[in-house]
Amino acid sequence: MKRNAVLLTIISALVVTLVSVSYIFWEFYKLNQTQYINTIFTKYSVITRLFREHQQQHTPAAILEANLALYDLDLIKQEMEANYILQHATVLKREGFQAVNEELFFNRDGIFTQKQVQERRASMLQFRNDIYFHIESPDDSVLLRDNKLTPYRAWNLFYAYTVIVGILLITFYLILRRIRPLRQLRRRIALFGGGDMYVSFAMPGEDEIALVANELEDARQKIQSLMESRTLFLRNIMHELKTPIAKGRIASQMLDSDKQKSRFNAIFERMEFLINEFALIEEVTSGSEQTKMTQYRLIDMIDGAMDLAMVESDCVVLEIDTAYKLDADFRLFTTAIKNMIDNALKYSSDQRVTIGTRGREIWFDNLGEPLTQPLSYYVEPFTKEHPAKNSFGLGLYLVDSILKIHHMVLAYEHRNGVNRFIFVPEKKR
Repeated sequence: MKRNAVLLTIISALVVTLVSVSYIFWEFYKLNQTQYINTIFTKYSVITRLFREHQQQHTPAAILEANLALYDLDLIKQEMEANYILQHATVLKREGFQAVNEELFFNRDGIFTQKQVQERRASMLQFRNDIYFHIESPDDSVLLRDNKLTPYRAWNLFYAYTVIVGILLITFYLILRRIRPLRQLRRRIALFGGGDMYVSFAMPGEDEIALVANELEDARQKIQSLMESRTLFLRNIMHELKTPIAKGRIASQMLDSDKQKSRFNAIFERMEFLINEFALIEEVTSGSEQTKMTQYRLIDMIDGAMDLAMVESDCVVLEIDTAYKLDADFRLFTTAIKNMIDNALKYSSDQRVTIGTRGREIWFDNLGEPLTQPLSYYVEPFTKEHPAKNSFGLGLYLVDSILKIHHMVLAYEHRNGVNRFIFVPEKKR
């Protein structure tokens, strides 16, 4: 999820915007519908007035229907039709009111007017695509169809809503097209970080992303040139160093003194060993070579390390699980074990080292004094515990570099006169 944080943010913003716009238009729709219904509902007062005049003046039904027709109103005469409409229609608005009827009466004192107040209820109904008015009173009721009025239609709001949503979706699409090169750039950077020095960051265009990508391409070309120059320099210097060593070893064979001959051979062997170790350190730390991870048994890699270290089998005590396997580059991991064996024997008081396993951890024990500095001090290049020892302080530095490639870390503890160095697998993220 974190890898797509920008995309998720844009999608979230789009969703929030669409929901907000939809809610606002829905509220507008309800408000306009209410206003429309309230406006047309006032027509019930005209209907009430016409019926009151009809009742007071006792006009014929034909005149009432003619007056209703002037207002585009049809009287629903069929009782079955009226009942069906009342049962299935939707009530848009309903309101009770009082109607005052005036009637003339005669008595011995003369003519007088009597007012009667009736409780009535007016309902506006929608059935299919027609608007109906239902006027009810305690004595009777009437249902009329309005031929002029139509149900509320929010076409204008719908068009506006469609246009705004369309603009938002188009904007979202354009934003996605703009940030799409970022995803491509991220993949290329990952390939470059994985060792592909020939991946190109160049992108067409003059926007900010293209400018950043083209700057990265310039930096990649400079780094590639530096790496090629560095590789060429190291190869030349290694060749130039090994050539005099080989000549020196040949020349040393011409010495008459066996003591001098042995001394020079030891010096040349040491120099050749250091050159090979420097080359391995350069390879590991620069990441110029791709590691070949394959599953191996730990016991086989320890045997290979003992052969490299040229130590006797009685100097190494094994307390390991023979079924222990791990994914590793055989050459590099064997070198790391060899360096740990060399380091343990060099500083051991009894010239012995014990190798064991605990879970997925691999540990190396030797009797000796505890380290006087933190472990982080010894994994730096050209540091060592005793200057008198025959070492340039690159052993633990190389071990630490190899373990990082294998997603492991080097740990240390000292208990009861025993130094223990541990290969600890990193926790999976």
